[in-house]
Amino acid sequence: MPIPEDVTGEEIDKDVRQELQSLPKTLAEDVAKNLVMVARLLDEDPEGAYGYSRVALRLASRVAAVREAAGFAAYATQKYGEALAEFRAAKRMTGNIDLWPVMADCERGLGRPEKALDMAGAPEVHKLDKAGQVEMRLVAAGARRDMGQLDAAIVTLQSPELASNSVQPWTARLRYAYADALLAAGREPEAREWFAKAVEADRDGSTDASDRLAELDGVEFMDALAEDETEDETVGEGEAGDVAEEKKD
Repeated sequence: MPIPEDVTGEEIDKDVRQELQSLPKTLAEDVAKNLVMVARLLDEDPEGAYGYSRVALRLASRVAAVREAAGFAAYATQKYGEALAEFRAAKRMTGNIDLWPVMADCERGLGRPEKALDMAGAPEVHKLDKAGQVEMRLVAAGARRDMGQLDAAIVTLQSPELASNSVQPWTARLRYAYADALLAAGREPEAREWFAKAVEADRDGSTDASDRLAELDGVEFMDALAEDETEDETVGEGEAGDVAEEKKD
């Protein structure tokens, strides 16, 4: 796959660059460039990112960072079995358990929520940092919902992190998941309150909490836009009439 001229491979994280030092220099550069493209396209063009990840995988399948990148690209394209295999390989190579939550979410994607819940109760979870533990809680709540256990999903999300007033990178998503679970359980007033709290914490627009809140409040964006256009047309007609009257005078 073609690599844009502005991509040098130097853009990758220094830890990944260090991993690639085990490869011959030219090969390392090629792998690095493909990894840059995976990171660049992952959100906006997952299929494109997946393509570059496969190239990197062919070139350096024994590098953990490559396996991890391939896992995330497969995950983004909903190839959950493939993603899980790559994450497991990366975990074997490094012994790192940071991927545990996303591995559990792959089990959900494969229609195995019970397995995801088993992983949520495993000893590995205690080794995760705070962000990882919150992510694991989100996955566990999702698994409960997959199984039709709405009340259990709500209870799963109730935590010190949810109750905290401080805004962390995970706060908006945690509040959003809680609001969504409440709404699914028919608890609309509480859901509205938590969607509003999610909006407060969502500084980079990582959720559509503001849209969900507007829906609950009965705001119709299209109608409002149409009204603005109608008002503009009316104003325009009035202004044209005024000009015509001035000319007559």
